[in-house]
Amino acid sequence: MIVCVCRAVSDRQIRSSVRDGAQTMSQLRAELGVTACCGKCGPRVRELLDEHRAGEARGVAGLACACAAA
Repeated sequence: MIVCVCRAVSDRQIRSSVRDGAQTMSQLRAELGVTACCGKCGPRVRELLDEHRAGEARGVAGLACACAAA
């Protein structure tokens, strides 16, 4: 789904950048251009970033179970 209409950035692109190491909104803005124009995508970008952080805090980082990493 397109999250940033101004830059045509999808949720998949944002998730990929976060998995590849982007840890802040500033890093996502620099890499993908999100929130740089109108800013309306900011809340959703923040949600995606926070979802990833929550997954890491639980120790799953997006994996359904530990065996999926093997």
